[in-house]
Amino acid sequence: MKSRMNINEAEPRIYKAMLIADKQIKEFDINAMLKELIKIRVSQINGCGYCIDYHSNDALALGESTQRLLALSAWWETPFYSDGERAALKLAEEVTRIYGHGVSDETYEQALKHFGKQGLAQIIFIAITTNSWNRIAIPVHMVAGVD
Repeated sequence: MKSRMNINEAEPRIYKAMLIADKQIKEFDINAMLKELIKIRVSQINGCGYCIDYHSNDALALGESTQRLLALSAWWETPFYSDGERAALKLAEEVTRIYGHGVSDETYEQALKHFGKQGLAQIIFIAITTNSWNRIAIPVHMVAGVD
C-alpha cells in the first residue's frame, strides 16, 4: 500500500488538536496497558492496520503479553482479561459501533461499576479519539511501519 498524503502537512491545525487529545489521554488515570488494548480493539473493528501496528508495539513495550494481544479480537472468548478490562473493551466496542444500537445500559453500568464516572468518561474519550485517528489514517493510507 502506498501512502496518499501526509495529512499533517496538508492540515496541521486539526492534526495538532488530535495530538493534544492524545497528550490528554496519556494523563488519564486508566492503566496504560488498558489504554493500548482499547486503542488496538477499536482499530481492529475499524480495520486500521497503521493503528493496530502502532498500538500493538506500544503495548508490547509496556510489557503486554503476545497471548493477550493475539486473543484481543475475541477477548470475550478467552480467560485472559479481567472483569474490568472486559467492561472497558465492551464499552469501547459499543462506542465504536454506535450506529448499531448505541451503548447499552448494561455495558454502561458495568463500566461505571469498575471505573467510576471519570474512568468511564476517559474510556469513552479513548475510544472516540482512536476512532478519529482511524478515520484519519485509513483514507490517506498511513502505512504501518512507514508513516
